[in-house]
Parts: sequence; structure tokens; C-alpha cells
Amino acid sequence: MKLTSRSARTARRAASAAGGLAAGALVLAACAGAGGGGGSAGGPVELTLATVNNPQMKDMEELVGFFEEDHPDISINFIQMEENDLRDAVTKDVASNGGQYDIVTVGSYEVPIWAENGWIRDLGPDLEADEEYDVDDLFGPVRDVVTVDGSLYAVPFYGESSMLMYNKDILDAAGITVPERPTWQEVAEIARTVDSDETAGICLRGKPGWGELFAPLTTVVQTFGGNWYDEDWNAQVDSPEFAEAVQFYIDLVRDAGESDPVSTGFTECLNAVSQGEAAMWVDATVAAGILEDPEASSVAGSLGYAHAPVVETEESGWLWSWNLAIPETTQNADAALEFVTWATSKEYHQLVGEELGWTRVPPGARESTYENPDYAEASAAFAPITYDILTSIDPEQPGVDPQPWVGIQYVTIPEFQDVGNQLSQQLAEVFAGRSELAPVLERGQELAQQAGDAQQ
Repeated sequence: MKLTSRSARTARRAASAAGGLAAGALVLAACAGAGGGGGSAGGPVELTLATVNNPQMKDMEELVGFFEEDHPDISINFIQMEENDLRDAVTKDVASNGGQYDIVTVGSYEVPIWAENGWIRDLGPDLEADEEYDVDDLFGPVRDVVTVDGSLYAVPFYGESSMLMYNKDILDAAGITVPERPTWQEVAEIARTVDSDETAGICLRGKPGWGELFAPLTTVVQTFGGNWYDEDWNAQVDSPEFAEAVQFYIDLVRDAGESDPVSTGFTECLNAVSQGEAAMWVDATVAAGILEDPEASSVAGSLGYAHAPVVETEESGWLWSWNLAIPETTQNADAALEFVTWATSKEYHQLVGEELGWTRVPPGARESTYENPDYAEASAAFAPITYDILTSIDPEQPGVDPQPWVGIQYVTIPEFQDVGNQLSQQLAEVFAGRSELAPVLERGQELAQQAGDAQQ
């Protein structure tokens, strides 16, 4: 693995781009009818990478020419998808041995389940043998959630928790100071105070999907004292604490949130906050790097950050990572490992900083990133609090009571994906005013208990 100097790379990229067209034609010819990826032994290989369309993944695609320049026999075909579509597509492919993808972007929820099912390759032996890669530098809490039986089945592209992000200009004008560790009640009061026809008081996800709506909403439920299950896998969806938290969330969005919550997920909130259309946002810490990029955000330099709001718990941030994994079905495992190693290396982080800006370096993936003086200076507004939250949260017991799984904003059982998706779809009807909350939670209780019964 070698990254050339910036000047040399820049000079060579133009030449390689022209040559790449011809090489790409050869690759496509070699791959015709071959399904995902392709190429003969010793010949050119085109890898198909399925990934989520988050800004950091788009950065990876923008920089892939550097990898292809150093690996002239390997090209990467990016397939970027919205989060819900990605989950649906890659899960169907790996579960059916479809073999469409050589590399997949998977979340920390999927990794232990897919590893247990034998769907993805064990990357541990190869990466641990690569001293230059330095497995021990991978960020500890994130590395733990993608380690199964002591071995790495995926490697983090970036890791995140969640926190409160707020527009200091808007709140200063209202004479409001945000506590470093606010409660949900304090945040709700602030949101209702600054909400106006031009600016939402707060942006919160309402888009259906267990990974969309239920990422933030599960953390709200947990800090209100509720959870999906008790220690014995008895469903708790119709508990008073669960219902109180969901009603609080819906009321806050209706009073001071975005106008179309059912169509609003991470990307829509990111756009709203970055354009000054929302005063506050509780969501992924990874967003801070985009909000502080002057080329992508009109509010760069005007943001403040605080711990995720709480009620009964000391912390309420989640733990998540988007990771690169290699399906067992790939016919190009060696080439896929070359790319995965490059895209999650220290050198890749250096490349992002030099080419795209230091605030856009993937956070929460490597300890050394936080020791880099360039990154520390550029991300001084948000990196220290991100690091503090990531090392303070407890994925073994994020709520008030013990739970029988490891994970914060999800339940690490295969059935949770369907339970969360169905309940979030029904909650969309509540957001829209077409259903009442109580019967929706009663149906959710039945769905969750069916899944819980399978664990008892």
C-alpha cells in the first residue's frame, strides 16, 4: 500500500484518467455476463462496491482515482444508494448468495449477524498480519462492535455517536445558552421558543426505517427509562416509558420540527441545518465535519455542540459505524481486500485531509486521527466532544435497566430489522395524524414479542 506525494499524484491523475477509459473498456469487456465484479486470474479486475450515499462515501468515490492509479489492474464500480435501499439490496444479495457485490458497506448492526451466518469473510488474519495497516489503531469502541469471536469481519470506514448540534447565531439572538449536558425537556423548551415560519426549532428524523426514525427515537426511549425488551426478552413496546418517550418525540416534532417529518431523515436534516433552516438537530456526530466545511455549509463556524439530551440516564448517545466488508461470494477476494485496506488506512485519512479538507476526514475510525495536529486544529469545535461521547457511552446497558444484547439504537437480532421497519411505518401514520399512538404501540408490542419469543 503506497500513496504517492500530492503533487505527483495530481500530475499523474490527468494521464491516468485518459488511460482509464481504455482500461475500463477492457475491464467491461472482460466482465460481460460475469455478474458482480469480474476478471480472470492475473488480469484486470472490476470490483463492485455497494455503499450508502453519505458524504463520506462520496468523498471515497471522489478519491478512488488515487487507489486505481497505484493499482492499475483494479477498478472500482461504486453503487451509491439511500440507506434503506442499501440495506434491502445487500441483505437480499448476501442472503441468497447472489454474488452481485465484491465489497459492501454494512452497519454495526449487521456485522455480527452476517458473520454468524457465514455471509462475510473474516478479515482479521490478513489485517493483523499487515503491520503497516496497524489494526490496534482502529478506534476501540467501534472495533469492538465489528469483532466477532475475536476476529474482525468488517473494518470501520467511520464511527459515530449522536449529539446535539445547534446554530449559535439563532440561539444567541434569542438570548439562549445551551447547557453542555442538556435534558430533553430543556431542548424541547428551546426548540419551541426559537421555532418560526422561516426556521424550524429542531430537526429530528421521522422517515420510516429502523435505521432512520428508530436510531434517534430508540435513544429517546432508553433515556426515558424504556427499551425494546427486558432482560428476559419480554417486549416492552407498550410500556408507559416507551409510550411517553414516543409521544414526547412526536409532540416536539409537531410543535417545533420540520414541516414534513415522514420525508425527513439524516440527509434532509443535514441539508436543513447546513442551510440555516433549523436551529437544532440531534443526530450523528459525523455530521459535524460536513457542517463545518465552508464549501458544503452556509453555517460553518456558527455551530455549537453538546451531549445528546438525557432524562434518566447520564448519556444518551448511540454507537454506530459504517464498515466495509467482503461477501463470501466474491470471486475477487484479494483485490477486494486491497481496496478495503486502502480505504480504511491511516494514509487514506491523510489523503482526505490534504485533498478535501481536514474536517472531512472520516471520524471515529482510527485513534491516530485524533492525534493528528492538522485534524485537531480544523475540528477543534467538535472532535473533542465527539471523542468524549464515543468513549463514554455504554452499548451493554444504554438504558436504565439491563438488556440481553449489546447495542444502543438497535437490537442485535435478525428479526429487529423487520420489527423496526414495520413499527416505524405505522408511526408515520401517527405523525400524519391518521392513527393514534396507543393502537400502533399495541401492534408493535405483538410484533416485538414474536421476535422476542425466538430468543427465549
